[in-house]
Formats: sequence, C-alpha cells, structure tokens
Amino acid sequence: MNKIVVENKDLKKDLAVIILAAGYSSRMKLFKPLLPLGHSTVIEYSIDGFKEAGFENIIVVVGFQAKKLIPILEHKGVRWIYNERYEEGMYSSIVAGVKSLSSHVKGFFLLPADIPLVKNETVDSLVEGYKQSKKSIIYPSFSKRRGHPPLISSCLFSEIVKYDGSGGLKALLKKYEDQAYYVEVEDEGVVIDIDTYEDYLKLRAKFECQLQAYDTL
Repeated sequence: MNKIVVENKDLKKDLAVIILAAGYSSRMKLFKPLLPLGHSTVIEYSIDGFKEAGFENIIVVVGFQAKKLIPILEHKGVRWIYNERYEEGMYSSIVAGVKSLSSHVKGFFLLPADIPLVKNETVDSLVEGYKQSKKSIIYPSFSKRRGHPPLISSCLFSEIVKYDGSGGLKALLKKYEDQAYYVEVEDEGVVIDIDTYEDYLKLRAKFECQLQAYDTL
C-alpha cells in the first residue's frame, strides 16, 4: 500500500465527502447521476472513487429524482441528505451538506455528482496537500486548470452556512484565495464534467479508455 495512504489513514476518518446530486440537470435534459457508465451509473462511480480511497463518511445530497436515487445510495451504504430547497440551486445543497456534518469533521471534499472520473491517487494527493500546507482550501490542478474536488477546512463551515449564496461557492472561496493551496495532478478527470450529452459521450469514451489501460497492466 502507498506510504502516503497509510500515513493519512487516521486523518481520513476526520474528513467527509459531500457529493451533490440534487439538481435538475436542466441543460442535459437527462438526469446526470443516473446516466450509465460502464456496468454502473455516474453517481455510483463518484461514490466508489472515494470508497476505494478509504473514506467512510460519504454524504450524498439529493432533491430532484430523490426517490430514484435513495435506493441506490442505501445499497451503496452511504448517507443521504434531502435538500428541501434544491430548487434554489447548487449552493443550497452545499449548505444542506455542510449542516449535516458531525462536529469532529475537520474538512470535506466537495464533488458534483457529474465529475465521476477523479482518481484515487488524486484524492490522496489532496489529503497530503492539506496535511502539509495547513491551508484552508486545497484544489486539484490539471495543466494549470483548477478542478474538483476541493478539500475545504472546517474553519470555513460557518462562513459557508451564513453566506447568501451570491455567485455560488466559487465567489465565497475567492475571498479566501490567500488560504488556497494547489496540488498539480496528472488526472484530467478533475476537470471533466457533464453539461451536455456530447460531454457525456466524451466522458464515457475516456472511461472506456481508462478501463482498457487498466486491462493491459
């Protein structure tokens, strides 16, 4: 097992994962979390990536299509939170997720459900960056492009909950840019999301290429 993974095993117990799956997927016209990906779905791969990286405290925020998602989430053994205000947009789901966190949680990863191809090694690199830098926000960066999931310290939890949501989380975190730390990763998955059906086809093609690469190892 990777030395970094072993050393950060205890730290991971104090970190949570919030996956956002409450939105309408209005631009897509299809509900993105339930789109097929390999032998599974987009939401399941988003969850599995963190499970395989050794995280247990995984929370999925649901809203639209909750009745279809909840049986899958319960089968996966992850906690879900229903955002009654999901019609207000993504920021309301972030707040719902943060409010659900236990007091011992020192930080959380934030991942929209439509970014499922983040590698385990990337997550471990972000945890290591969090530990070494002592910064409040750890971003993955691919080819100088900031990606997901950021790792956000508990020192910002109250600010997130109190913020009115103007401009979304991006606008809030911009105020704390001096507390940001960037980890350069060799993982294009941190910047690949699904806004359109064409994006989905590209993501699926990349996923299949990754599977073929693993099969040849």
